[in-house]
Formats: sequence, C-alpha cells, structure tokens
Amino acid sequence: MSGHSKWAGIKHKKAIVDARRGQQFTKLARAITVAAREGGGDVDANAALANAVQKAKDASMPKDNIERAIAKGAGAGADAEAIETVLYEAYGPGGVALLIEAYTDNRNRTGADVRHLLSRAGASLGEPGSVGYLFEKRGVVVVDGARYGEEDLLPAVEAGALDIEADEELLEVIAEPGDLGAVRAALEEAGIEIERAELEQRPTVRIEIGEEDAKRLFRLIESLEDNDDVGAVHSNFDVSDEVLERVAG
Repeated sequence: MSGHSKWAGIKHKKAIVDARRGQQFTKLARAITVAAREGGGDVDANAALANAVQKAKDASMPKDNIERAIAKGAGAGADAEAIETVLYEAYGPGGVALLIEAYTDNRNRTGADVRHLLSRAGASLGEPGSVGYLFEKRGVVVVDGARYGEEDLLPAVEAGALDIEADEELLEVIAEPGDLGAVRAALEEAGIEIERAELEQRPTVRIEIGEEDAKRLFRLIESLEDNDDVGAVHSNFDVSDEVLERVAG
C-alpha cells in the first residue's frame, strides 16, 4: 500500500483530535447541510449524508448539532441555500494533481483564499477538468492490517466491496460510494474495528515525489485544510515509507 494511504491515516487521526477540540465542527456541519440539501434529509436514502453524519459521529460531534445541520440542509434554515460546494483543481509541488473541495457561502472569498495559498506554495490553479479525470470517487474503509487479514473482511465483499488493498500495516476496503454504508455496517456486524471510513477521490495514477517536494506539498495541504471553507484536499502523490517517516513523523 502506498505512502499516500498511510499519510491519509495520519491526517485522519489529527482531524479527529482537532474536531474533538471543537476546531472542525463547523466544517462537519457544513458538509452535513450540503449533503442534506442536495440529496434530502433521510440518512438511509442519502449515502453522502450518511457518510457526513458518520464522520461527525466519529469526531464526537453532539447529536443536537448533527440534527440541526440536517434540518438546515433539508429546508429548515433560510441560509442553507447560501452554502454551495465548489471544486478547485490545481497543480502542486512535484507536479502532483490536487482536488480541493470547499463548502462556502462566498465563492469569491474562497476562490481568492485558495489561489493565495496555492501561489504562496509555488502551486497553481488549473482549469476545470484539468486534473479531475485523474481521480475516481470511492468509498474507503480502513482497518488495522496487523490485527486483521483479508479473510476477515469477506463480509465486506458480500456487502458489495469492489476490492481489498493490503500491506502489513493497513487494509483498505474499496467500494462504490453508494455502498460505503453497507460495507461499513457489514464489517461492524462481523466485529471488525474500523479505523476510518469515508468517501475519497482516489487517484487512478500516482506520482512519486521526494522529500523536499513532500515537505512543500504537506505544508500546502495543511494550510488549505486549515481554511474554514475547505472541506477536503485530495492528491495523487505517493512517497516512500522512509520519506513519510521523515516528513510526517
């Protein structure tokens, strides 16, 4: 499994800590509101909403906050229509592709912020469609590869998983976006402890980068994710385990 995937796990753990401190609840709520507005407020019938709600629960977001965000997106809040999803496509250090998802009530402000952060890092904004074709949306469930084997994840396959990617540290179960909830539920029912489960824009082609480009790229991604409007940043980089340990350790 790639260093890209291991780095995603490091980010996930940091995000949960930040969220439990209250630093990420606004972003989680926005994601819930947008998902409810675009697909309806029924969690069972809206896979994107189910995923957003589960991420909020994983971060210990209070139930009342979740319910208010769903209600706002489903029409109970006059300002729900003001929040929209914007996708920025960019080129980062080492020539890697970046997909930047934002939830914003002011497209001009968010666009200016994203361009500034990219420019400061020597990166550039691309035209719509310039890098999007390098990614595909998938549901991903990650479990501890030292604790479980691929045979333990057969319930996920029976629930519709497309593939299982493995190394000695992690197991990733890949599913269609709409099947993520069912795959996660099947694993939980089988007693499998899940490290993370979310929708990702997974790269179809990865570019391996060295230490200096990795440092610049990681700083850029962190600065983007620190922006209040940015919900997620996806990239097609890969790094060796040795570089990852030096840069992210």
